[in-house]
Amino acid sequence: MHRPRWGVALLSVTLIAAAAAVATGGAAAAAAAGSFRSSFETGDPQPDWTDTVDPEAGSGGVDGTVVVGMPGSLRGHVTAIAVNAEPNGNEGRANLNDGDSATKWLVDTPTSWAQYTLDAPAEVVGYALTSANDAPERDPRDWTLQGSADGSTWTTVDTRTGQTFAERFQTRTYTVADPGSFPIYRLSITGHPSGDLTQLAELELAGADVTPPPAGPMQSRTGPGPASSPTAKAGVGFTGLQAFQIAGRHTAEGRGHSTNQVFDVDVAVTADTELSYLVLPELNREDLSNPATYTAVDLAFTDGTYLSDLRAVDQHGVVVSAAAQGASQTLYTAQWNKRTARIGEVAAGRTVDRILIAYDKPSGPTTFRAWYDDIALAEVPASRPREHLAEYAETRRGTMSSGDFSRGNNFPATAVPHGFNFWTPVTNAGTTSWLYEYHRQNNAANRPTLQAFSASHEPSPWMGDRQTFQVMPSGATGVPDANRANRALAFGHENEVAKPYHYGVTFDNGLRTEIAPADHAALLQFTFTGDSGNLILDNVDSRSGLTIDAAGQAVSGWSDVNSGGLSAGFTRMFMYATVDAPVTASGMLPTGNRPSTGYLKFDTTADKTVRMRIATSLISVEQARHNLDLEIAADATLASVRDRARELWDAKMHTVEVEGASEDQLVTLYSNLYRLFLYPNSGYENTGSNDEPVYRHTVQSAVTSPASTPTRTGAPVVDGKVYVNNGFWDTYRTTWPAYSLLTPRQAGEMVDGFVQQFRDGGWISRWSSPGYANLMVGTSSDVAFADAYLKGVPGIDAETAYRAAVKNATVTPPNANVGRKGLAGAIFKGYTPRDVTGEAMSWAMDGYINDFGIANMAEALAAEGGPRARQYAEEAEYFRNRALNYVHMFDPSVDFFQGKSSAGGWRNPPETYDPRVWGYDYTETDGWNMAFHVPQDGQGLANLYGGRDGLARKLDKFFATPETATFHGSYGGPIHEMYEARDVRMGQWGFSNQPSHHIPYMYDYAGRPDQAQRLVREATARLYLGSEIGQGYPGDEDNGEMSAWQVFSALGFYPLQMGRPAYAIGSPLFTRATVNLENGRKIVVNAPGNSRRNVYVQSLKVNGKAYGSTSLPHALLADGATLDFTMGPSPSTWGTGRDAAPPSLTTGDAVANPLRDLTGPGRGTASAPALVDDTSTTQATFADGWQYTFASAGEQASYYTLTSGPAAAGDPSSWTLKGSYDGTTWTTIDQRSDQKFDWRLQTRPFKIASPGRYRHYRLEAGPAGTLAEIELLGIPAPACTTTISDQVVGAVSVRSGVTCVKAGAQITGLVSVSRGASLYATGATLRAAVTATGAGTVALLDTTVSGPVTVTGSGPVSLEHSTLKSAVTLLGNKTATVVAGNTVGGPLTCSGNQPAPVDNGLPDDGGGPRLGQCAKL
Repeated sequence: MHRPRWGVALLSVTLIAAAAAVATGGAAAAAAAGSFRSSFETGDPQPDWTDTVDPEAGSGGVDGTVVVGMPGSLRGHVTAIAVNAEPNGNEGRANLNDGDSATKWLVDTPTSWAQYTLDAPAEVVGYALTSANDAPERDPRDWTLQGSADGSTWTTVDTRTGQTFAERFQTRTYTVADPGSFPIYRLSITGHPSGDLTQLAELELAGADVTPPPAGPMQSRTGPGPASSPTAKAGVGFTGLQAFQIAGRHTAEGRGHSTNQVFDVDVAVTADTELSYLVLPELNREDLSNPATYTAVDLAFTDGTYLSDLRAVDQHGVVVSAAAQGASQTLYTAQWNKRTARIGEVAAGRTVDRILIAYDKPSGPTTFRAWYDDIALAEVPASRPREHLAEYAETRRGTMSSGDFSRGNNFPATAVPHGFNFWTPVTNAGTTSWLYEYHRQNNAANRPTLQAFSASHEPSPWMGDRQTFQVMPSGATGVPDANRANRALAFGHENEVAKPYHYGVTFDNGLRTEIAPADHAALLQFTFTGDSGNLILDNVDSRSGLTIDAAGQAVSGWSDVNSGGLSAGFTRMFMYATVDAPVTASGMLPTGNRPSTGYLKFDTTADKTVRMRIATSLISVEQARHNLDLEIAADATLASVRDRARELWDAKMHTVEVEGASEDQLVTLYSNLYRLFLYPNSGYENTGSNDEPVYRHTVQSAVTSPASTPTRTGAPVVDGKVYVNNGFWDTYRTTWPAYSLLTPRQAGEMVDGFVQQFRDGGWISRWSSPGYANLMVGTSSDVAFADAYLKGVPGIDAETAYRAAVKNATVTPPNANVGRKGLAGAIFKGYTPRDVTGEAMSWAMDGYINDFGIANMAEALAAEGGPRARQYAEEAEYFRNRALNYVHMFDPSVDFFQGKSSAGGWRNPPETYDPRVWGYDYTETDGWNMAFHVPQDGQGLANLYGGRDGLARKLDKFFATPETATFHGSYGGPIHEMYEARDVRMGQWGFSNQPSHHIPYMYDYAGRPDQAQRLVREATARLYLGSEIGQGYPGDEDNGEMSAWQVFSALGFYPLQMGRPAYAIGSPLFTRATVNLENGRKIVVNAPGNSRRNVYVQSLKVNGKAYGSTSLPHALLADGATLDFTMGPSPSTWGTGRDAAPPSLTTGDAVANPLRDLTGPGRGTASAPALVDDTSTTQATFADGWQYTFASAGEQASYYTLTSGPAAAGDPSSWTLKGSYDGTTWTTIDQRSDQKFDWRLQTRPFKIASPGRYRHYRLEAGPAGTLAEIELLGIPAPACTTTISDQVVGAVSVRSGVTCVKAGAQITGLVSVSRGASLYATGATLRAAVTATGAGTVALLDTTVSGPVTVTGSGPVSLEHSTLKSAVTLLGNKTATVVAGNTVGGPLTCSGNQPAPVDNGLPDDGGGPRLGQCAKL
């Protein structure tokens, strides 16, 4: 189911440090006039104080007592740890004794052992084991604890068997049975529940001395760095091997604070002085108020003032004080956070006397620990506007991530917008997942290293890379060593340039590499330092080939590298490259490497620079060479290719221009636009010329991959443009509407590029990487492309796009890689049962959203007219009803959506249901985050919760209920999305993952747009931070989706209801934003009073006119518009009116009641039961027609569906549907001819022309036909609020609700139906008159009425197969009026009914006259 900006500030600090560097070249002490820097390394300034409170700032309610673990813990006495194995360095031995249950030791042997050596012999009287984060089957179950004096002879001191851990991160303590005094202890694990893996988070030994350490001041001292981080290298600082920690115990119930002294300095503050530092607050699992985030660097000035009192702010606008930093919730725990503050703005002219670190939290008790590094004071000029907007984009955002915690999970792709290839530096050349990790894979000296530069096609580390080729420079004088670890070169991020159009890095050894991209090609430039240079040519694994033409200064090859099923449909990639320097030596280096590993050597005595031009193709080596010639000429330079790519990116960046943004906000915005326009990617090639292009593509719309030759693909090559690399479950929400608004022509081409997948392979991918990957829920290209079409995006083959969506929605897929899972039965039940597929409820709920888009697209196609207009109109109504089927997933007993079985049973009863539990029915989330998954019908959702106020209360509770990441559900342990959702710190809102992105905007439906405004602004203010150090996102960025959310929300409007061309209004981020539309017009968003405090909309004018709705039509924006927001610090009444909410499918206060199949078990009998068994997996052939008889007196079907069988030859092409009240007299209610089923097991809907409440239905086809299923769809009669089943003497007044008069019942007096009430009489005898005025439904079936029947202004009205002995008068009724098969004894008068009454071909008997509209009956 994220990137640093090393800008002027850090560079300046680095230069100052370098200027004062010691001769050894170590980390420099830079204490000069106006500057100071320390990374706490040898050679840096060292702290002047340890554990010392600043006497003037003071301390209160805090001490330095930090007790981790058991009483008597020997954790601090462990001097060495040994284990039998540690296959993964990140999950190694050190984690057992680090005091952090988030880390673990994982071993892949059936039995295992871990051994501690103490600093002196000790008698261990107790010990504790802590279970790890996941996989309970790996927990130790059986073990012995032994002691030894020499590590050879062992004495067993304790034995355990059959032990279990009830929870993840559970610590269980044990008393040693036979203690003795030993310097070495070994835990030997002999059994675990299953499998061959064992894992353990902590092993702690305890002695008999449980005397607590004496209390002292808050700890503040140098140490080895944090023991763990999910995104950074553990046991080191941010840079170097040391860091500075503060730790303590907050003892007070109220405020606790301590400000400790660190450095004694003498630094003059000028107007340009900047304070910078990095801080990593450790996570306190027992206190999710995150106490360690209440910390900051403080400065004491010689005049007695403190920085914390001057209200200096950091780069995010947060006051630099411990209390303010904690309250802002902008610091992530267990991760490094960069803070810079231009303190000259408040302290110019002062002199810094002491550098301090403070803790200050308003409530306790608790414990805390935080780590600091790279504290610096330096003069840094204020940032200036960049010449090119693309310069703001930082491609490393999202790379300080891992599979354990995502801050984007990106890699620094250098490419052109939507390009064929990515080009990237690689920190681990042996993986197809995390290609570039900003910090976590640093070397032993804590320096990042690169192992290769690679061509890549990776859409996400979770999907993996494919079709790769790698090159790595080497300065070796002889044959270069191609071993990845040995060839790796260290560098500093400050010596990188990471832009969309240019990547460059200077390694610590002086060698430099630069990349400039084209579409299918790139130019790589290598600058060597010695007299010879090498290029090592390689690939991820052995699925590749390489040919070296040294004389021709060229190389070529092929790559089948892929990520298995996640790369479904991939085909062979071909590569061709040239170098501009003579090759002095070359050869293959397969030994210990890959068969395709080779090298080129160059003489760089005179010219240190070697340029490689390289291109790829999915067609052939020759086409790769052609692509190179088309895109990068032989005389091209790095600058020329770079500048051309920059022009392309600048054009994208200029779609949005803003005013009133900070430097960090500009980096965030334009980096997000980079991510937005990086995907999806072209998969086609020009086989013609630049002047006369001919676009063709290799077909990858498949599940399998064909064999190919070393020079040409074995897959079909066909005409047209195709696009790949998109996970529609993510991207439909924001990226596709962003393309439609910002670059509609490109959007149209890309839509058609995915529709090409349908032309090529019969389906559009759910997750294209590049073909049909079996991943995620929903066929969300359906709603994405419908939305684009409805917004007028040009270039869409609408009919084919619609057919592709309808196929997804109506055809049982042939395999799990395409279409909608569970559809074989779900389409008939109206929901996806939990017993037919995993994550069934999410499949259902996303299906309803997609159906909404299909419905609206069908309606628009119908409005265009043409021969299929009737079909489109029928399908529009059918899919619109399906979009309301979310009501089937709502369990009113728990007030949440949850999964249910094929039999209709809910997964959990009320007593065990917990909406905080993840998984099962919910994809990558829990019940809370799926509680609002009905953006297509916000009013209908509100009605489920009791109205708008009920929806508001539900949302309030959602944002107030904390996510703890402890309700693991079906995942068996925490997954990264849980931790990320917890660290959003906005209640249950899992903004870190896509299913939750729309939720704040649902407040617009609840009449509380102020809440949406507040929450959206909080998210944009603090969840996109960390651009400077490879962060920037709160979770997986996912093909531009997380980025597009920020772009839309920053503009002040959001595509809440995908599939309808409109936007929900939020709160704009900037004082002014301009969207430069392709048509030359502009959307100008003015919010001159905007600020961090003024986040609430007070009023809005659109094009100068007051605007009170929270919904903006797309057409209003697409033609250019000016939005003038008045902002304020408090909520207003703007947008709260009853009609101000975005439009919904449902109007009124009633819960939606969609069409559903009226047939089914217990409801009637069928002549061919296989056709009503709710599955397309069975079929039946009928020659004499198919008949269904309801067990009730009659049901009104308004639609029916037919599902084709397994063979086209059995499809009926013409048929008649008939209805009968008695099974004897039949009437035709629908008739079709020249019909066609495009696919096998396709369900087609048809609207019944003359619906009525028939007991008998019969389908008569021409020749014998074979079908898989027949549905009779209608709205079941509502539940009766009053039931009459016997005799009532006197009158009956129906004032509200639904009154049902059952068969055999008699009423002797007048029956009157009041406004809004409904009457259903079936088989009854009413001996007096019936009157209804302004009523709802009035339905008489098989009923005798002795007195007059008068129905006025009501509807629908149904008088069927009844005996009406007196006059019947029907006036001004609505919806539908059916008068069929009755015996009417008096006059039948009809007037003003809309539509006019019908008899469905069953005329009424009786001698009375027929008047008005009924004269034709």
